[in-house]
Amino acid sequence: MKKILITGASGFIGRSLCKTLSTSGRFFRGAVRSLDSFSKDTEANYVSIGDITTKTNWKGALANIDCIIHCAGRAHVMNETKKNELEIYRLTNVQGTKLLAQEAAKAGVKRLIFLSSIKVMGESTDNIHSNIDTKIKNDFFFSYNDLPNPEDSYSISKFEAEKILWEISSITGLEIVVIRIPLVYGYGVKGNLMRLIKLINFGIPLPFSRINNKRSLIGIDNLVDLLIRCCDHPNAKGKTFLASDGKDLSTTDLINYLALFMGQKARLFPFPIFLLKILGSVFGKKKEINRLVGSLRLDNNYTKNILNWIPPVSIKEGIRRMVQHK
Repeated sequence: MKKILITGASGFIGRSLCKTLSTSGRFFRGAVRSLDSFSKDTEANYVSIGDITTKTNWKGALANIDCIIHCAGRAHVMNETKKNELEIYRLTNVQGTKLLAQEAAKAGVKRLIFLSSIKVMGESTDNIHSNIDTKIKNDFFFSYNDLPNPEDSYSISKFEAEKILWEISSITGLEIVVIRIPLVYGYGVKGNLMRLIKLINFGIPLPFSRINNKRSLIGIDNLVDLLIRCCDHPNAKGKTFLASDGKDLSTTDLINYLALFMGQKARLFPFPIFLLKILGSVFGKKKEINRLVGSLRLDNNYTKNILNWIPPVSIKEGIRRMVQHK
């Protein structure tokens, strides 16, 4: 049975992964920035590595490890110019990942699983054919073999990291598995999804009833199951997988599910989408509005076929678990 190192073990995905591995009795080691929040956890094996940069000392973390699940990465950069923003992302997501892979190969690690982003493929599947009717646009998907088209600093850094990992693999023989993920939901999620949950909980009317989009999501339980499958499955090596629950939701579908399991009423009213976009631009929320109204879909059939994998938790059940924590 493989011994696993999880980077970003204190994060949303890393914590769930560690919990599942712990309950299954598998050996894992969690790499975290600081041990302060884990001081009372005497059973788990955590190591402090500080920030992930070009100077991180991975020696102790990599000892006797067979497989790495690299969840750690920089997802947000605040108040920087675009040039500086990209360099900050690159320090952790590209150069930090490069050092980890090089040190892993030296330490005899067999496989590294890299958590990338569907944003490497592009911001929206609406843009695949911009002159197509909106209803037809909803039928377009990103596929595992589509050409990447990263548009912002974060996705550019993730794609650059992918390329560096393949280069290191070709030189050292370290097995690489890349998993590109959409929005991950589950108990403990933060960001825009948590803000949406709070708005629903407060009973605030939302101007989204006219939105007719489709977006792929993946629940934390399904993602954890897939990551563990990629540790063990011989056919995973050298491949790039797209991960999702397999059923896509519109923004209104998501709100209705959230409200249902929260015991609230979904207070949706119609508002012109073009006005939503204008307001988003005016108030500096253009990206957020585009995500609310646009489609971003991925085809996970290749992932399921290669790994003989079926997401174990339905999207409806996953949302229930998130809001009810059951």
